Amino acid sequence: MKKRLADFVVGEAGQVLGFNKGTAHYRQKLLAMGLVKGTEFRVVWVAPMGDPVEIRVRDFSLSLRKEEAKALQVKEIAQ
Repeated sequence: MKKRLADFVVGEAGQVLGFNKGTAHYRQKLLAMGLVKGTEFRVVWVAPMGDPVEIRVRDFSLSLRKEEAKALQVKEIAQ
């Protein structure tokens, strides 16, 4: 099921589907951090106001601000 990263709760897993148009600056940054199409992740922490969101990707933790997270197209996966 496709949804926004901001809508995930702690413990949910997802997969990167791609990037939204008009987000070239963040796209390069996220690609450099390993968030390529098909990458799976798990949400491990969400700040009280929802910014940032910490995800676990390939044995490392990554914190994303709301603006960065908006660049990603993701879907929820069952785990």
